[in-house]
Amino acid sequence: MNPPKRLRNDDNEAETPPGGRQEEERAVDVSIVMPMYNASCWLDECLQAVLYQDFTGTMELSVFDDASTDDSRKVVEGWRERLEARGISVVISGHDSAQPRGVGYAKNKAISQSCGQYLCFQDADDVMLPERVRLQYEACLLHPNSLIGCKVQRLPEGSTERYTRWINTISQDQLITQVYTSHGPTVVMPTWFCSRSWSLKVGLFDEGGKGVPEDLLFFYQSFRQGGGVARVDQCLLVYRYHEKGATHSVKEETIWKLRVDFLQERVLSQWESFTIWNAGKQGRKLYRCLSPNNQEKVKAFCDVDENKIQKGFYTYEESKQRPKPKIPVLHYKDASAPFIICVKLDMTGGVLEENLNSLQLKEGIDYFHFN
Repeated sequence: MNPPKRLRNDDNEAETPPGGRQEEERAVDVSIVMPMYNASCWLDECLQAVLYQDFTGTMELSVFDDASTDDSRKVVEGWRERLEARGISVVISGHDSAQPRGVGYAKNKAISQSCGQYLCFQDADDVMLPERVRLQYEACLLHPNSLIGCKVQRLPEGSTERYTRWINTISQDQLITQVYTSHGPTVVMPTWFCSRSWSLKVGLFDEGGKGVPEDLLFFYQSFRQGGGVARVDQCLLVYRYHEKGATHSVKEETIWKLRVDFLQERVLSQWESFTIWNAGKQGRKLYRCLSPNNQEKVKAFCDVDENKIQKGFYTYEESKQRPKPKIPVLHYKDASAPFIICVKLDMTGGVLEENLNSLQLKEGIDYFHFN
């Protein structure tokens, strides 16, 4: 790896263009982009993993400190000499305002002060495996207009078991078709790797701060721009779960509304009619949240619960229409595609999957998962 030509440490925020510092003499292959807030207890492990990357191209570490009140900045500075000796240039800046400005803001700043042709997103509390940059860089060369993810190892082991299994086992096709589920991005943000040019096309991360799912908004916008998504089918990141994680500040209802809007925009706008699979609470909630135009497209609910089916229909009591809309409730074998599936993934012991297979339906054409 070539030694860096210049190191930089900005005590205040860097005034840099959104595209990053593109001076030819400073350009590197990969910038590791790391927003940071009160992460000192994890940084040694995180930065040691950066040091141990087996990538043979040029790298830099771009850190933006979002008003940490611990000694995070000092810890990163303590690694500067070792990283520099390894040929990894270091850019550190930040602010010391009374309050952090949020993950989206910190990511944008870390990107703008960096100069790599490719961006490897790294959370300060996670640990990359030695092959991560190399393998995702190789994948990104093949998929330049995509967000590249990878498989993960969750720490502590066993935490978020269903979510972790989903991250690691969905197929390449499902990376595209399952973008509407409550799990969020089908390649999770802490594993993202993409070209700088693609990041610029998608645009900035939302800077709304606490409570804003900036990763989901960026992920959706990448799709709107025609971007793809791919996963290196190897575990390349130790993905830490803890109470201080920024994810916990985002309300479920915020995510729900974004998902409904994206489903309507990308799927329901293309369908003349459809069936909601689940006549229970989640299915009815989805129906109530649809636009009036899309509510009219719902030709039925379907279910396996005989009690729900025997009622015959669901009445939309909150409707201002007269008479109030009544939507039939059918057994799934009597219903017709396409379907929006509002049943939790992998919570039926395989029964849902068997039922879908019995109808010879294709995911992404005949049905989409929403829950």
